[in-house]
Amino acid sequence: MKKNIHPKWYKHSIVYGNGQQILTVGSTKPELHVEVWSSIHPFYTGSQKQLDTEGRIEKFMRKYGMK
Repeated sequence: MKKNIHPKWYKHSIVYGNGQQILTVGSTKPELHVEVWSSIHPFYTGSQKQLDTEGRIEKFMRKYGMK
């Protein structure tokens, strides 16, 4: 490997979200600030709202004149 061309590797980079330390990972930056992560994202917490899909097929059929 060539010397002095690779970024410095931080073995224990701290990940922050909403001002709180979330976890420690390896990174090329000493600190990482994130807005969304799995513990608050609606998909992972189960609080995701389901779209109302009832009647969508019927609406499509009516729109394009299909039976």
